[in-house]
Parts: sequence; structure tokens; C-alpha cells
Amino acid sequence: MLPAELSAEIDAIVGGYHADPFRILGPHATEAGWEVRAFLPHVTSAKVQLPTQTVEMELVHGAGLFIATLPGSPQKYALLVNNEVTEDPYRFGPIISNFDLHLHTEGTLNRAWETFGAHPQTIDGVHGVRFAVWAPSALTVTVTGVFNDWHATRHPMRRRDGGVWELFIPGIRSGDVYKYRVKSQYNDSVQLKCDPYAFRAEVPPLTASIVHEWENYQWRDTAWMDKRAKTNWLEAPMSVYEVHLESWMKNADGKPLTYRQFAQTLVEYVKRLNYTHIELMPIMEHPYSGSWGYQVTGFFAATSRFGTPEDFMYFVDQCHLNNIGVILDWVPGHFPKDTHGLAWFDGTALYEHADPRQGEHLGWGTNVFNYGRNEVRTFLVSNALFWLEQFHIDGLRVDAVASMLFLDYGRENDPSSWVPNQYGGRENLEAVEFLKQFNIAAHKVPGAITIAEESTSFGAVTKPVYLGGLGFTMKWNMGWMHDMFNYFKLEPVFRRFNQNHITFSLLYAFTENFLLPISHDEVVHGKASLVGKMPGDEWQRFANVRAFLGYMYGHPGKKLLFMGQEIGQYEEWNWETQIRWELLDYDFHRKLQTLIAELNRLYKSEPALYEVDSSFQGFQWIDFRDVDASVIAFQRRARNPEDFLIFVANFTPVPRHHYRIGVPRDGNYAELLNTDAAGFGGSNMGNFGWRNADPVKSHGHNFSLSLTLPPLSMLVFKPEKPE
Repeated sequence: MLPAELSAEIDAIVGGYHADPFRILGPHATEAGWEVRAFLPHVTSAKVQLPTQTVEMELVHGAGLFIATLPGSPQKYALLVNNEVTEDPYRFGPIISNFDLHLHTEGTLNRAWETFGAHPQTIDGVHGVRFAVWAPSALTVTVTGVFNDWHATRHPMRRRDGGVWELFIPGIRSGDVYKYRVKSQYNDSVQLKCDPYAFRAEVPPLTASIVHEWENYQWRDTAWMDKRAKTNWLEAPMSVYEVHLESWMKNADGKPLTYRQFAQTLVEYVKRLNYTHIELMPIMEHPYSGSWGYQVTGFFAATSRFGTPEDFMYFVDQCHLNNIGVILDWVPGHFPKDTHGLAWFDGTALYEHADPRQGEHLGWGTNVFNYGRNEVRTFLVSNALFWLEQFHIDGLRVDAVASMLFLDYGRENDPSSWVPNQYGGRENLEAVEFLKQFNIAAHKVPGAITIAEESTSFGAVTKPVYLGGLGFTMKWNMGWMHDMFNYFKLEPVFRRFNQNHITFSLLYAFTENFLLPISHDEVVHGKASLVGKMPGDEWQRFANVRAFLGYMYGHPGKKLLFMGQEIGQYEEWNWETQIRWELLDYDFHRKLQTLIAELNRLYKSEPALYEVDSSFQGFQWIDFRDVDASVIAFQRRARNPEDFLIFVANFTPVPRHHYRIGVPRDGNYAELLNTDAAGFGGSNMGNFGWRNADPVKSHGHNFSLSLTLPPLSMLVFKPEKPE
């Protein structure tokens, strides 16, 4: 007859509401010797196997609780169930160190993926998987999966300090599917949750996590990584091709390519077009493709839509072997409310704010991370470092930074819908500190960069943290982008009244380290494609695009262009289809692609276009006052001021003959680029490849060029080196 107290605790074990399973299960010393207690649902008999004997266990609860009473002191044992030897998870002691638990609670465990999640390992000669999850308000957490027939209470976990739960389960293998069953201390909440630190997940719409044992991928990109560590990307060419993998290209059966297929097709394509980097829209696991990856549930899992984590490593490796960097979109600003994800994880607002005025993005229907919570900062900073270190990612473009920085983001018209900070302001001070912590950690990875998608005038985004900034390497220049589109969408006859749109950006171009983006957000939701934004007939539309791109590559700042714009796709981007590759059968589209390749080649070959992007010393206006003709001219200079280029743009369809532009010195000037060249789809009007400077004063210079300015064009000249 069991003591009443023990009987009640056994009821709690089999009922799935015992908060300390190791106090009941496993080996326990008694006055008469020791006992082994095991919870084995759906088993009718079991034995304890010792080195010298086998002892029958007594079934003391019909749900499958067995006890064996043994003489002597506790020793190593196994269980014999249905004539098969199995190891008892409850004979293994605590695994996570107290120091790691302390760092996690402190918010400084920056490699938390090595501690949390599912890790195949061998303990005491026994192979299995160690599980660990943070759920401080849980009453019990159990591991459930294919290995225990998804039994809800078979494998309750041990609670450690700081609300961390852990359990080593022998016999589980890489590839096994699992979730956590989290029973909260509050509201009788019981949920099945995927692992926040899982390295793999099922292909959506399935949602379970997958145990993944790393295959010790052999990287071959040592030369790239060494070079990257020595590169100052602010003074290097950086032309980025932004890609949504699922809709870039599909197989003949309509299914997306795999990571390994992308490693051939996408890498070859980007290399042929002379881009320096690929930026991938989020490839972290997400349940709904229509979110484009921006509503993440598996922050540490490369989506299984395209293959395994090692397949993604192969893709990155191939990029690096072809001298192409890889930037990932990273989403620390919010997460979806899907019940299997982070939302309300332990029956409380764990990763998010409890107050909906702080914890919810009203416009997006998602939750906001609680950046003031140490464990949440550890989760996010560790996630950033995970991609940079484990996958050799070269940079992280941080999504929606403005939504993180301001407490009233999306709530500006309703003061009662948000909570001011402690000083009464609208800045999210906790998010500011998190971003600083993230940037400090990320920049300790040699050569890694961070890029902010930040659409406001918040100051010092790209200033170092030690100078009071947020610490980003670069920031998207959203103001430039909007001004450009406001200008180019106008019929050329009206552009004379809006010249400020193409000049205003130079008033602030050097206040931050900018990247000029034409991103996916600008070619969806009725905004039209890049070609679709332009006025005029087909010829003029493509000529406008060519002139626009010429100005973009001449303007200070790194470059980014979203997929499909390089071939002049008419339609807006549709994530459910692929790029309209058949357009390359037509001259305008094929020749626009040729221009992109040439712009990237020129950009990478001319230091004047990239060495001094963040200082006025790299740019000088020649003339921006010819409003009536809609002509502008400017210089770009390298660190060596004698190494410079001359840009001249005509933003009307009217050719300009004998148009005089002042230049700094005498000599011959080679025409490096003419966007109106026939090879790019233009009218082939130009200057026969060169012009000689005349000793005629113009625009404050003693010499000048008499030029033919083709319609809707950008010209680029470079002086020959003097003898």
C-alpha cells in the first residue's frame, strides 16, 4: 500500500500536473535500500536491469507508474520494457550549468542556442537528445513527439533556476519530430508549442520542430571570410540584389527551387550581373508564405521549404566561392500570434508585453517583443549571432526599425493607445538599448555588417554606440527613394517644377552611412513596378528607368535593387508566381538587364563611386540650377581627389546639343557610360565615346565640355590620366 502523500504525487505525474517529476521518478534512496520509479504509459509489465540481475517492477498505477524496490545503494541501471532495453531519462542529473542559467537571466548568454533547444549528445555512454526551454510561468513542461507517440505526459521536464526546463531523453535521433506541451500555472492553459530554439521545422502547413544533429559541414570559404574580415564595407563597392527565394524562379512543376539549386542558378545569375551581394528576404521558418517571411515562428530554423540547414550552408558557401556576400533580412521587431509559436508561450506574455498598448502591432496583427526583459534580449542577440556565425552570413538587414524605436508607431492618432516612456517621450528606450547591444555583439564578428530599415529622422542610427549612436553599419535611405519616385512619376514637362526632389537628398546624404534601396515594398500593393512608375510610351518608360538607374549608381550610397526590376517587369511583384523570365525574349527587357550588368561592373571598377560614400568630400555639384532643361551635373571623387568621374543627366525627352559642363581640368574625357546607348535599348545618341575639354570657363571651372545630352539619359565621363 503506497503512502497517501506518494500516491497523490503519482496521480500528479500521470495526470501531467506535477511540477517536480525528478522528485518522484528515477532512482531514490529509501530506508530499506533504493527504489526505481518509472512512468511507462500503455505498458503492462517492466523490469529493472542491473549489471548482475533483473528485477520485476510493480505496477502501482493503472496509467503506467511502476516501482521496483531494491537492496543496497543506487547504481547504474536500465529498464527492460517489452523485452527491449531502454534507458530511463530520470536517472540523469542536471545538465545546463548554473553559470549559463545565471547569464540567461542576466541577459548576456549571447550563444544561447548552444544551451537551449534540442541537442543530440552522449551522456554516460548513452546517446539521446537534451531538451531545454524557457517557460517560467509553466506548472509543467513535457516533451512530446513521434518517439513517445505524442503522449502528453510521458516525458515531464526538470525545472531549473530562472524558469528553465530541461530533460535528456535517451534514444531520440536526429530527424525526430517534437513539440513542448506547456501547462501554465494560470488559467488552466495547456498548449503545444514548437521549440523557440529549434534548428529545423516541418514544412508548412505542418508546425512541429525537428531534432537536428549538425552534419559538420565542411566550409570552403576561408579566403572569402579572411578577406571579409579585412574589408571596410563603407569604403567598398556594395551592390545588392534583393531576392524572395520562393518567387524568384520555380521548377517546371511549379514548385520552388531548393537551396542547392539556388546555389547554381541564382549564384550564376547574380555573378553574371556583377552584383556584390544577395539580400534574402527572411528565410527563417514562417507558417504563411504570404507574409513573405516577415512573420517568423522558427527564428533559428532555415525554412524547410527549400531543404535542410546544411543545404542552406552550401548555398552561402557557393555565394562566397563566387565572391558574393549574403545578407539576411532579420525580424526582431515583432512575431505572429500563431498558437504554436512564441505568443503567450507559458500562458503569460513571456516574449511580448502583457499590456496590448505596448505588446501589439495594431496594423500588422502581431506581437511586439518585450525588449526590457533580459531573457528576450538574450534570445534575439543570440539569434543574430547564430546566423552570422553558424551560417557565415555577412550581414543582417534589420526589418522595421522605426516600429521598434517609437512607442506610438501606428498609434499616432490615438494618444490613449500607447504608453509613454519614463520621461514622457515616445522613444522606446528599452528597444534603443537592445539595438545597441545587438550591434555591439554583431560587430564583434569579423567583417559582419548590420543595416537598418529605418524610415524616420531618428538621429545617429549609423553612429557607433560609444558615440551615442545605435551602432548600425548602414541605413536605408528611404527619403531618397520616395523623392526619386515623386520626381520620376511626373511627365517630363512638369519636372522643372520639382527639381528639388532630385537634389534635396544631398543636403542630408552624409548624416548617416546610407544604402539606396529599391526594395520589394516599392513594387507591391498598387505602387507599380519600377517600369510601371514611369510616364510616357514604352520607349520613354524604359529610358526613364535607365536614367533613374544611372542617377542611382552615381548618387552617394550603396545600392539595392529588388528582383525583377533588372528586366523591366511590368507587373507588380507577386509572391505566388515567379519573375517573368520570358520577357528576356524582348529587346527592351534584355537590354535593360545588360545595363544593370554594366552599371554594376562600372560601379565595382571605379573607386570614385564607393570609396567616399559618407562624406561631402566624395561629391560635388557642378550644376543643379538648370531647372528649365531638367539637367543636373556632378562629380564623384575617390579618396584620391584626382580620381573623379563626371555625371550629366538629362531628365527630359528633348536632346540637348552643345550643352556645356564645367570640369576641373584640361584633357580628354572618356565617355564611360551612356544609358542611351543602343546596347541598352536607347537611341544611340551621344559623344562618340569621348570629349576634349575646352579652355572655356563654366560652372566655376576654367575648363568645360561641350556635350550632346541624349533624351532621358545619364552620361558618365572620366578624365584620362595626365602624362
